[in-house]
Amino acid sequence: MKVIEAKTLKGGGVTSALGFQAAGVSCGIKPDGEKDLALIVSDVPAEVAATFTTNLVKAAPVKVSMVHSRNGRVRGIVVNSGCANACTGVGGIADAKAMIDYAARKFKTKPRAWLVCSTGRIGNRLPMVRVRKGIEKAVEKLASDNGAEAARAIMTTDTRRKEFAMRFKVDGRKVTIGGMAKGAGMIHPNMATMLCFITTDACIDKATLRSCVDEAVEHSFNRISVDGDTSTNDTVIVLANGLSGTNLLKSYHPQFSLFKKTLNHVMRKLARMIVEDGEGITRVVDVVVKGAPSLQDARLAALAVVKSELVKTAWTGGDPNWGRIMTALGYSGVRVREEMIEIYYDGLLAVVNGQPSKTPFVKLKKVVGKSKFTITIHLHSGMGEYSILTTDLTEEYVRINKGE
Repeated sequence: MKVIEAKTLKGGGVTSALGFQAAGVSCGIKPDGEKDLALIVSDVPAEVAATFTTNLVKAAPVKVSMVHSRNGRVRGIVVNSGCANACTGVGGIADAKAMIDYAARKFKTKPRAWLVCSTGRIGNRLPMVRVRKGIEKAVEKLASDNGAEAARAIMTTDTRRKEFAMRFKVDGRKVTIGGMAKGAGMIHPNMATMLCFITTDACIDKATLRSCVDEAVEHSFNRISVDGDTSTNDTVIVLANGLSGTNLLKSYHPQFSLFKKTLNHVMRKLARMIVEDGEGITRVVDVVVKGAPSLQDARLAALAVVKSELVKTAWTGGDPNWGRIMTALGYSGVRVREEMIEIYYDGLLAVVNGQPSKTPFVKLKKVVGKSKFTITIHLHSGMGEYSILTTDLTEEYVRINKGE
């Protein structure tokens, strides 16, 4: 999505907006000594909007942050990697609350002014003595230029940091939206193991921010899939501290639409970074379904295709096996008419009226041999349209995930 009047900040991230600091340290959760604890702090209380995993098995930090995000303004977020603190019972809840308590005491705030997130292996308790020392260390290292260290500290199987920021003007003043994310596996719509933290100095009320965040998440993090698994820890948190000094951004403000578009763009950029860093992938594929009876039908059809292991492994082999796509459409739950279906590979017609087109196989194979391509499916049964960004499924993915 092109965002008019907004500029990308080179090297921007979660501390690009005014009044935000971050830190990333090693506290010994990860056995290899890599950074594994991050702090994100606003200089002043910030409005918060968050979305969380739809998995009914929710990690302890998700349960705590769901409550705290509804209670009012927030000063910061404590995040650890290397341990998901999921399926850990009441002890895990106590550990998540203790992480918040440590941070709150350091900043002389109430615990409810803090959120907590974790990512890593499920079923293990956190080493809380080490975590507490890590929070103390992180507080000492907080700085407005430490966003990259925080982004590194939340990585698990990620191969690189994921950061992005944009700046635009509201009422003649600069407004910035920046963020960081992590995720490479267990990625699927309805939040996916992914975390995203976005900060902005925009002046906006909680209800309006929540509406903008819900819409942006639906068009970004809810439209990516690597392996079809929805995690216990997925979280997207957006903090807005208002330090840009603009007038309040409401629906009637002249630049409100620009704020929404920029937030959407930042989230879509971070979501694409997650997919492009998917575990063991060799292909990134945009799957677009058009002409479905409804939006929901288009979504069901797209999900059937991106969750098909046969489709994804064909992509790995560079095989434009559209028969597997047709099969997935047939069991998707959508009332498709076989004789109406068209399928395109980067604009090349592969299937017409449900049958092979005259496009030479070698041309289709060349498309699927690329690292990035688009498959467009037209059902010719209505106006519903939906798209998902996905990947192939490789032997390397199996190697990474056959044991932790």
